Amino acid sequence: MTPQLLPLLMLLLAGPPAAQPAPPTCYSRMLALSREITADSRSLQVTEPSEPCVRYLPRLYLDIHNYCVLAKLRDFVASPQCWKVARVDALKDKVRKLYIIMNSFCRRDLVFLLDDCNALEYPILVTTVLPDHQS
Repeated sequence: MTPQLLPLLMLLLAGPPAAQPAPPTCYSRMLALSREITADSRSLQVTEPSEPCVRYLPRLYLDIHNYCVLAKLRDFVASPQCWKVARVDALKDKVRKLYIIMNSFCRRDLVFLLDDCNALEYPILVTTVLPDHQS
């Protein structure tokens, strides 16, 4: 066997690249999409703060475990259109998609742990407190 064929043979024996260990679940899709929407909303507020329609859009701090999230998603989709800002339309499409997934496809996978609408208006800051070490 020639030295040039050895790397090729090893590559063929290694097999195809490993796929994801498990397919995404309904829950993992909702969670990932809600995080993506929250990040896109924050980014939009930072990059387009002077645009009037962006200024009046509801803030999106999504928690799919909060019962109020469905109303929050509906309100966001019903908010006035931003004809000049394509990113708002793209964000509204994602919000619509999440609402449909939550309300139709994944309804059985969803468990609401909170019913606090104010928590969706303002982000909850998580702080880490380090324990005191006693000698």
